Amino acid sequence: MPDSNKNLGKLVAVYGIAPAYLQRVVFIVVLSFVFFLAMMFTFYIRQNIVYFLLSSAFLAVYLVTLFSWVMQRRNVVTVHEKGVNYKKRPILWHEIDSLNGTGTILVRGEKPIVVPSFISRREQLFETILKKIDASNTTR
Repeated sequence: MPDSNKNLGKLVAVYGIAPAYLQRVVFIVVLSFVFFLAMMFTFYIRQNIVYFLLSSAFLAVYLVTLFSWVMQRRNVVTVHEKGVNYKKRPILWHEIDSLNGTGTILVRGEKPIVVPSFISRREQLFETILKKIDASNTTR
């Protein structure tokens, strides 16, 4: 189990969800809610069970999308002076073994961390991690 009390030092940068992904989520949420309201209104007027089932389906899409959006907002990578933190998992620079091309951070003695593709400025994050890893390897 990783030690959550590691002192990572001063916060340097925060990498959250990319704005393009947030725009897609907002578009799906708004559209599904509008269709939900339209189908409920149509059900009210026509009294046909098919419209109620359609409105229930749009409501389910709406709720699942909102839930996934709330859960994805936790996927934030923070870079500190002495390490990196992802999903409340602090890792010091000297603990990072390597970073492969698929966005996986290999940590000594622990499970690898897969940085999702929807993180904003992902390449800049990887460049920063590689520089810090190289710097920590040369000082050891």
